[in-house]
Amino acid sequence: IDCSFSVDSEEYRLQMEGLGRAFLREEVKAAIRQGVRQRIAVTAVQWSDENNQRVILPWVIIEGNADADEIGMRLASSPRVLAQGGTSISTALLFSAKLFDTAPSAERRVIDVSGDGRNNIGPPTAAARDRVVAQGITINGLSILNEWDTLNLYFESHVVGGPGHFVIPAADYEDFAEAIFRKLLREITGP
Repeated sequence: IDCSFSVDSEEYRLQMEGLGRAFLREEVKAAIRQGVRQRIAVTAVQWSDENNQRVILPWVIIEGNADADEIGMRLASSPRVLAQGGTSISTALLFSAKLFDTAPSAERRVIDVSGDGRNNIGPPTAAARDRVVAQGITINGLSILNEWDTLNLYFESHVVGGPGHFVIPAADYEDFAEAIFRKLLREITGP
């Protein structure tokens, strides 16, 4: 969850409400039930610059409608707990990859990164992406185009990678809820 300087309080709220509502949708719940294990494991991280990443939802397994509803409501109402800073997508990727050390076992490991800007601090994004992908982790992106109308192209060339990777653009924060729903659904159902 992008918490950099470019994300104001209203944009943060739209991100969290959109993410939370995605887990409440019947299509997402049905996709979880139809999966190989009929459950998924999820964690959530707020990030900004190279010194600011925080887990706001430790690993949790969603294996039924009640779990999805609970996680959806928790995410939708999660406060911003991270200091604003620059945009270090690279550090967010490396931080998130380390979280898989304590993750429940799974056939696929995927990092979802959403943001409205390019990496402007920290290590080069493509190098971080390559390190993460080399660990067998897929990175998918949701580019919010309110500040950079070609951010999806930047995500495609510098951020995403791994088997079945993709980028879904959101025109702005008002479009975020529908975009994150489509992204989550595609990730759960697989490549």
